[in-house]
Amino acid sequence: MDLEIYQVDSFTTEAFKGNPAGVCITKNGIAERLMLSIAEEMAVSETAFLSLSDMTLRWFTPKAEVKLCGHGTLAVAHVLTERGLLKQGDQINFETASGTLTALINEATIELDFPSPIINFDVTQPPELLDYLGIEKSKIISFGHFDSKFLIEVDSEKTLRNLQPNFDALKQLNGRGVLVTTRSESDNLDFLSRYFAPWVGVNEDPVTGSAHCALTVYWSEKLGKIQLKGFQASTRGGYVATELLPNGRTKLVGSAVTVIKGTIQVPII
Repeated sequence: MDLEIYQVDSFTTEAFKGNPAGVCITKNGIAERLMLSIAEEMAVSETAFLSLSDMTLRWFTPKAEVKLCGHGTLAVAHVLTERGLLKQGDQINFETASGTLTALINEATIELDFPSPIINFDVTQPPELLDYLGIEKSKIISFGHFDSKFLIEVDSEKTLRNLQPNFDALKQLNGRGVLVTTRSESDNLDFLSRYFAPWVGVNEDPVTGSAHCALTVYWSEKLGKIQLKGFQASTRGGYVATELLPNGRTKLVGSAVTVIKGTIQVPII
């Protein structure tokens, strides 16, 4: 069986920047174990699978399915636009494990409507986690928890950029993901972040759209503004514009570039 496959760099206007996502769009859904096998073969942080018959969208890392993926959703909407299935001004709904997600096609960007998480700050700071992340306790401004993940604000861009986590050690702990952030020293940005998820096969994610929902909730309250600009300070790097919407939603705005398109030959499972 031959399936069309794409690789798209999300949250960037340049190839080889932002976060690469695999995209596989089929008329009907395919078997879950086939999706995982394709995600393993693509070997990027997430591969997105869209069934056009019911608009069901799922995302897989090379190791596991995830409930929410911003850059994968952006990549799917971008491919649909390139294929002529969507045009400027169109809005499309995807049915996902996190509910209905909406994408709006603009001239040069795509807007995603995602759920906003609740951040709980009444949590213990696990000392081993901080040690393996390489974060001194004195450098922590805030420590919270959302959607089975930790959110940590550190004191400076220098602290954030210099982090060199011990991923092998982190995998020995219970975890799902760690989002580290700091206020930006640039007038053009509000915050910076990095995201680590070795538990699902992604040591450091280049640009994490879903994490920017939590970042929007956090920095909107802290900075007293609803429209924000963030930069994920990974090696590839990527920019995400966000807006805190009413009714517990977050708008993510970004662009994408297709870098690979072709056919993958898979066994019928």
